[in-house]
Parts: sequence; C-alpha cells; structure tokens
Amino acid sequence: MSRSLIYLVAGARPNFMKIAPIVRALEARSDRFEYKIIHTGQHYDREMSDVFFDELGIPKPDYHLEAGGGSHATQTAKIVVAFEEICRQVRPDCVLVVGDVNSTLACSIVAKKQVIPVAHVEAGLRSGDMRMPEEINRLVTDSISDWFFCTEPSGVENLLREGKVKDVVFHVGHVMVDNLLYQRDKLDASDKSGLTTEAIKAKQPKYGVVTLHRPSNVDDEPTLRGIVGALRQIAEQLPLIFPVHPRTRGNLERFGLDLGPNVLLTKPQSYMEFLNLWKDAALILTDSGGLQEETTALGIPCLTLRENTERPVTADEGSNVLVGPNPQRILEEAAKVLSGAGKQGRRPALWDGKAAERIVAELDRLLEWSTSV
Repeated sequence: MSRSLIYLVAGARPNFMKIAPIVRALEARSDRFEYKIIHTGQHYDREMSDVFFDELGIPKPDYHLEAGGGSHATQTAKIVVAFEEICRQVRPDCVLVVGDVNSTLACSIVAKKQVIPVAHVEAGLRSGDMRMPEEINRLVTDSISDWFFCTEPSGVENLLREGKVKDVVFHVGHVMVDNLLYQRDKLDASDKSGLTTEAIKAKQPKYGVVTLHRPSNVDDEPTLRGIVGALRQIAEQLPLIFPVHPRTRGNLERFGLDLGPNVLLTKPQSYMEFLNLWKDAALILTDSGGLQEETTALGIPCLTLRENTERPVTADEGSNVLVGPNPQRILEEAAKVLSGAGKQGRRPALWDGKAAERIVAELDRLLEWSTSV
C-alpha cells in the first residue's frame, strides 16, 4: 500500500505546538504516512529558532510561505496564492489545519477548491462573538472541512447542530494538552538552572501570573485602567509576574498606568520559559484562549478576563472562571482562590496526551476509505 501524503499547516507559534504531537504520531506510522510541514509565516517570531523545533521534537518546516504582515485580507491572500502553488506542484492526500488563525482559513479554501480533503483539528469551538476574527475563521473553516477533530463535547454538539454528519465528527481530546504534557515531562527532567524564570521563581516562592493582549482589554483606557487597579490590589497579597505583550506595554505607557511595586513586568517568554513559570503559579489571570486549556489540564486556578469563551469545558469542568474585565469580579474570584475557597476543577475526558494518536488512527481509516471509493 502506498503511503498517504499529509500537509500540516501552521502559521503561528501555538500552531506548531499543536501539530508537534501529530508529527510524532505520524512518524510512528511511517509505514502508512508521509508528511510535509507548511509554515505560512503568518506571525514572525524570533523565538521560533532551530531550538524551538528541537524542543518540540519535530523537524523544521519543509515550506516557508513568508506571508506575514499586512491586514487580515492581505495576509490571507498571500497565503492562498503561495499555498495553491505548492498544492499544484505536489498534490497531498489531505491538508490538516489546526486552530483558528488566518492560515487555517486560507489553506482550507485552497485545498477545497482543488478537491483535496481538509481535516480540521480543534473543530467546532464557538464563542458566539462575531467581533473576534478567530470566530469567523472557525465558522468558515468548519463550513468547508471534510473531517472534524474536536477537543471537547461542545465542539461535537456545535457541529452536529450546524448540520455535519456524525460519521465525520470525532471527539479525540486535545493536541495542545498532548504537547503540554510532553514538554512538562521534558522540562522536569532537564537542568533548569539556566532559565531566567527559574531565577524569578527563586525570589517569589508563591506568585501569580498575568497575560493580557486582547484589544478589547488593552486598547480601551477605562477597561485597562480597571484591570490594572484590580491587579494592583491582588498583588498586595500575591506577587504577580506579568510577561507583557508589546501592544499591552505600549498602552500601559500611553495611558500612564502603573501596576505598582508588587507586579513584576518581564519581556514575553519563550514556550519553555513560560511553562516553567506558570506551571507552579498559585493563580493565573489571562485573556488567552490556550492558557485556559493548559491551566485546566494541570489543575491551576485560572481567571479569564473575557465575557465569553469558545472553550466552555474549561469553565464547566476545569479550573477556569470567566470574570470578564470587571474589577469587582476579578477581585472577588481572586480572593476565593487566595483563601483556599477557589473552584476545584478536573481534567476533561480524553485530555490524556493521546489525542494525536487518535487523530492519526482516524486519518488512516478515512484516507484508506476515501482512496478506495
């Protein structure tokens, strides 16, 4: 039997973390699959050096589309043109996309127009907030994908409600959790003395971690001012470490906001540095999507400064609490955590580090079936 060729699409650092377990699972089935990694270049990230790919345990990308910069439309158009040429040169048996970035949308469209099956990993997630570009990407990608790999039951429910056939919708668990557990074990077995975050932790035996980057939180002065006020109060009881996104740092300076002496501002961290930091935190305050899931996987209290989440299992079952940007809610929930009365969550079903293996097993069956009909 000939091997199936799969194109794995990634455009930003979190995407590579999601495809890494799939790469490892495909390599374990090299008798059945070959793959090519497509780096769209959607986000330039100086941290994505050779060391980054070594840490993930995957090879460097086979193709670089260099489609970064510009508006959403410009970026999407660049990816479409470049990826179309690659598919024309060597036609894959499947294009696998992850998440909800512009690369996900663009490469799905190219594949479908060339009648190449599309597999969407992290399918079916919905926030209901059409102001989020990611929500539009999710909806459009799922409207044209062939096979859907879901991280949680809500993804399955959303897709079935939207008219997808049950036979092509799979609850497999979460590849981001696969990667998290892989990297945590690797970190625990390594010498951490050279990590800057290890030195920070040595000075603060108990601490919280903050991340903020969403425009709705950091671009509006009254909103950001309210969040900063809440962080200052929390930091009086629990020192906070805040790796600051450039956009957020710029607005803190522009609005003249001071987080006070108990909030340590640092530069953005590489994946392993940041994992080393947050995995031992007493509390996380964030507006990130991925961190909601990762904290749930490790059982760390997380307050999400958003009104909604496309990852409801983190709040329904996990350690995540939605507080929005409301200072009073932030302070109330933080006080519960600090007093030991915070929410007790559990790790959701199938978040066991084996999602990629399930995906590859389904792809084996699906591709064998699709080529036989």
